[in-house]
Amino acid sequence: MVSSSSSSFSMFFIVMTAFYLVSPVRSSDVEALLTLKSFIDPSNSIPWKGTDLCNWEGVKECINGRRVSKLVLENLNLTGSLDEKSLNQLDQLRVLSFKSNSLSASVPNLSRLLNLKSLFLNDNNFSGEFPESLTSLHRLKTVVLARNRFSGKIPTSLTRLSRLYTLYLQDNLFSGSVPPLNQETLRFLNVSNNHLSGQIPTTRSLSQFNESSFTGNIALCGDQIQNSCRQKNETSKPSAIPVAKKQSKTELIGIIAGSIGGGILLLLVPLLLICLVQRLRRSKPKREERRSKAVAESEGGGTTTSDRKNKSFSWERGGSEEKESVGTLVFLGRSESDIMRYTMDDLLKASAETLGRGTLGSTYKAVMESGFIVTVKRLKDSGFPQMEAFKRHIEILGRLKHHNLVPLRAYFQAKEECLLVYDYFPNGSLFSLIHGSKVSGSGKPLHWTSCLKIAEDLAMGLVYIHQNPGLTHGNLKSSNVLLGPDFESCLTDYGLSDLHGHDDLVEDNTSVAASLFYKAPECRDLRKASTQPADVYSFGVLLLELLTGKASFQDLHVSDISRWVRAVREAETDSGEEMSSCEEKLQALLSIATACVAVRPENRPVMRDVLKMVKDARAEAAPYSSYSSDHSPGRWSDTVQSFPREDHMSI
Repeated sequence: MVSSSSSSFSMFFIVMTAFYLVSPVRSSDVEALLTLKSFIDPSNSIPWKGTDLCNWEGVKECINGRRVSKLVLENLNLTGSLDEKSLNQLDQLRVLSFKSNSLSASVPNLSRLLNLKSLFLNDNNFSGEFPESLTSLHRLKTVVLARNRFSGKIPTSLTRLSRLYTLYLQDNLFSGSVPPLNQETLRFLNVSNNHLSGQIPTTRSLSQFNESSFTGNIALCGDQIQNSCRQKNETSKPSAIPVAKKQSKTELIGIIAGSIGGGILLLLVPLLLICLVQRLRRSKPKREERRSKAVAESEGGGTTTSDRKNKSFSWERGGSEEKESVGTLVFLGRSESDIMRYTMDDLLKASAETLGRGTLGSTYKAVMESGFIVTVKRLKDSGFPQMEAFKRHIEILGRLKHHNLVPLRAYFQAKEECLLVYDYFPNGSLFSLIHGSKVSGSGKPLHWTSCLKIAEDLAMGLVYIHQNPGLTHGNLKSSNVLLGPDFESCLTDYGLSDLHGHDDLVEDNTSVAASLFYKAPECRDLRKASTQPADVYSFGVLLLELLTGKASFQDLHVSDISRWVRAVREAETDSGEEMSSCEEKLQALLSIATACVAVRPENRPVMRDVLKMVKDARAEAAPYSSYSSDHSPGRWSDTVQSFPREDHMSI
């Protein structure tokens, strides 16, 4: 009996030993991460050393101190391509993000990452087809591949992802039809600016999305984009094949007569064209005079919203040597993903809507005949630097690439005409988010979790700008912060204050008065150049605007700011929750704002330190954050507040 038990134990020991020897379960992910680093980080910008991987940069969460569950490597200028073997060894990953780098080639097979819930590969140079292996990851909720060079079809196998919550594929080269996504979990979708065609499926899930999810695909049709497929089908329907008939004598005579008439017409057309050209040349001065008058009236500032819509751009061209040509746009993209979608002629023919007028010029929404939409800023025509200096400065701004900056795509300059072309952001500005449609600058305070998220976005954008010696934003205010496709906060109008002389700005009292309270005391004389400490001051003012919903506090002493903010929040919020359980979080935000609005520039922190303070405050607040929309103003999009916890990452 004892011998039998001893034999059984020995057999069990041998089996267990063999199991551990051949088991694929890994004791640590150190080796896999270092191998991955060798593929994506040739410049050695990721400082991974030692074996304590849970403290490595970008490793946000670990399991048992040895397996990585959340890997976030963003804005690190990573290059090269992803390695299939090392990535698949990280099979405990829940969140994987490489967004805002320069990674390229195709995405490898990731079918072994069975625990993956969120994948962020946006803002890189990936190419090839949609990574089909993702459709076998049944726990996957969030897929963000936006702003790459993916091509081919969007696979219908995406319908197998029963938990799919977010799918962002915009600004790629996808073709074919929109797959019939029918998941009840799907809440966020964007396939805009691709080459998709055909009818958008009428599934219940897809019917909840509006035009902004599909714009920029000119061959698409469907109820969601108010473009009837019936009309397209009737237009493209082939005509019936005629039945051959024996031609009669009358028909032959008609054919001969028609041929003679066609020949005469061909002789008359050139003569008519010559006459028309001569007539146009005689009437051109009158036409340009009327155009100048129209431009002057459109710049007068008294147009209503209905007046501003459906007008084509009618800005004048430069000197006499340019009267015979429109001129060309200079595109600032450095990669194939920034392909030219339009010409200057397309822009001049676009319908325009005035979005706003400020100290630097007027801003328009331009809708081209192709359906492509851009934002055009027409700079004021006084104080321009020399052509070469202008080009050098704009090219510097065009090279800036960051998730929290609105990209500058192209420019046009001829004599005293300067146009800047940016991406169009349909989700509006931070000013509109805080104040709604009010022009008085008085709104409702945002919840402190929203304040922290926005503050971190803006601080990262400013830190990136300030990394360039001598470069500043120069005009930071809530109306110059736009909400991106993921409802991230993005800076616009950065670096433009140096393009103008300042004497003309002093005379523009209306525009200056609206922006003056954002200015640091040393820069309220607009003839003085902006500085990086002045940007820090403007950031502090903007943070106070988030906390109070008010757009002015000029006369407050620094010692009064804390008491004023608390009084406003107590009066505006609906419950006592903010001033009790959230006291510590509000105090952190107030401390940051107070440090930034110090009167003396040398007493203000630099933006890198401000970003660290905001990140620390957000990290401490994370366990208490509510990502439902229950505690936020109704106009704050549910997109920001309802992302799953594992998706809502600190960057």
